[in-house]
Amino acid sequence: MRHGKKINHLGRKTAHRKAMLSNMACSLIEHKRINTTVAKAKALKQFVEPLITKSKDDTTHNRRLVFGRLRQKEAVTELFREVATKIGDRPGGYTRIIKLGNRLGDNADMAMIELVDYNEIYNADKAKKKTTRRSRRGGSKPAAAAPVETKASNEEE
Repeated sequence: MRHGKKINHLGRKTAHRKAMLSNMACSLIEHKRINTTVAKAKALKQFVEPLITKSKDDTTHNRRLVFGRLRQKEAVTELFREVATKIGDRPGGYTRIIKLGNRLGDNADMAMIELVDYNEIYNADKAKKKTTRRSRRGGSKPAAAAPVETKASNEEE
């Protein structure tokens, strides 16, 4: 039985896997997007999203917890300064995985994992399109009445 065995071992021993995920997370924080295999991207997403959530609250305790996982001072500093300010209002889902096709050498499924708020191409559409909730009662009546009055005044002249 395989109860409670959800982690993908990625064909590595524990120490190698932790070191690899730590290095990939530091690269993701530094470059904002990296190319890797789909399996590694999914494992990295589970590794880095709790760290980004911890970076929203800049305390010494959270910095030490994140540093224990990343082990690079520059990555921790950039995470708490730049990344945390940009994703401060986002409730979760800080990364996006985009599949790229297969690698030529061994036909492995490749993907690009990126921080969501740093992609200007996807965010440009969402910035322009601002949705507001409008009620059916009384919301548009005063705006509709104003052009009618100007049209009536033009007819009198």
